[in-house]
Amino acid sequence: MEPVTTTSYIVLGVALFMLLNSAAIAVYAERRVSAFIQNRHGPNRVGPAGLLQPIADVVKLLLKEDVTPAKGFKTVHAIAPMIPVVTALMTVAVIPFGDGLYATDINAAVLYLLAVNSLSVYGVTLGGWASNSKYSLLGGLRAAAQMISYELPMGMAVASCILFAGSLSMIDVVESQEIWWNIFRNPIGAVIFIVAAFAEANRTPFDLVEAEQELVGGFHTEYSGMKFGMFFLAEYMHVMIGSMLITTFFFGGYHLPFAGYYEWLLPEAGSVGKMILDVSVFTVKTLIWGFIYIWVRWTIPRFKYNQVMKLGWKRMLPISIFNFLGLAVIIFFWQHYLGW
Repeated sequence: MEPVTTTSYIVLGVALFMLLNSAAIAVYAERRVSAFIQNRHGPNRVGPAGLLQPIADVVKLLLKEDVTPAKGFKTVHAIAPMIPVVTALMTVAVIPFGDGLYATDINAAVLYLLAVNSLSVYGVTLGGWASNSKYSLLGGLRAAAQMISYELPMGMAVASCILFAGSLSMIDVVESQEIWWNIFRNPIGAVIFIVAAFAEANRTPFDLVEAEQELVGGFHTEYSGMKFGMFFLAEYMHVMIGSMLITTFFFGGYHLPFAGYYEWLLPEAGSVGKMILDVSVFTVKTLIWGFIYIWVRWTIPRFKYNQVMKLGWKRMLPISIFNFLGLAVIIFFWQHYLGW
């Protein structure tokens, strides 16, 4: 692992600040996009063009009474909303935002990402259990089952990217895509990862853990005030994290398309111009995927629970395994017999 420098602290601080504020921006964007899709006006009362609506929402949550179920487990009930927020914040430590712009380069960063990302389900599960409510408990159990179902194909899709990078470092994963992005070399893995990322964000069409028609509000039925607000914040933070990971693993990270062919046209590595270009490219890609998250939510209806489980176990997992094995064989022969 590389030593932590002043630049690392600055990058981490800016990344955490942007991630914490991304929820407010994403909420406003979701309302605007959903209004456009449904031919409505959207927020237009609080501030010009409704831009202050997220602030009004935060004030409302702060002023709401914090209610804890009388027969619930109070300590766990209070801690549960913090877990998904903390895990989302931990993720940005190993994501490269540009050439040299990362908090730390761990030689097993991919494993760190998968491990931390899977911890967020504990917040949802514990929140459902600690509420001592049937609806909340069912929502928490659904979250655990859904996470297990889609964590496996997601891991295999990430492993197929590691075959091209030859390393578990996130820096190496991005640098291996300087010429060819993984979406072109590994399209099946990309589709599997994207679907799994949508499922793990617990958003439509995979929002079975908080399905209003069946579970009232699911795991957060008994939450109010800022405890509910933290679950709300965590959902949008994981949307942005999911967009960052899709960008990093399959869309070249901070690289422009086929950048290796015209590298001499780009600013020199380490220069201010190169940093601005890298961050801009990474940000645009992340925002595009954030928009796609919103687009999918307001376009595709919710699946049935048996359909979600069938898709994860009977479709995506076998396909992801065969995709990994097939790529491994192709790369082996390409390296040893074609001199790649």
